Amino acid sequence: MHANQNENDLHAIVQTSETLANVFAALGDPTRLKLIAVLCAGGAFSIAQLTANTEISRQGVTKHLQVLADAGVVRDVKLGRERLWQLEPGQIEEAKRTLEMIGRQWDVALTKLKAFAESA
Repeated sequence: MHANQNENDLHAIVQTSETLANVFAALGDPTRLKLIAVLCAGGAFSIAQLTANTEISRQGVTKHLQVLADAGVVRDVKLGRERLWQLEPGQIEEAKRTLEMIGRQWDVALTKLKAFAESA
């Protein structure tokens, strides 16, 4: 990989680090990850649907969804008297791209370390 690409990757990570830190923090909770998994199935789900077959209360799910919404990972839409929640894939895609950039940088660092170790 070219040094210029590494610099571009690093710049991109720095530029999005605060936003992505919120995304990773929001995704760091097992309950929120389960909610994301359900929402990834597609469509929009009500709180009642999201709490079905779980032991978490509607208020608990609502709080978790609000954390995810604050991180830009989900959004709600009002349909009549009901709020439906759906995945907002933009931030998750950005997090995925960032992890891929970090992975590329890690690969470069390991290649350099291997070359150094083999030359010694």
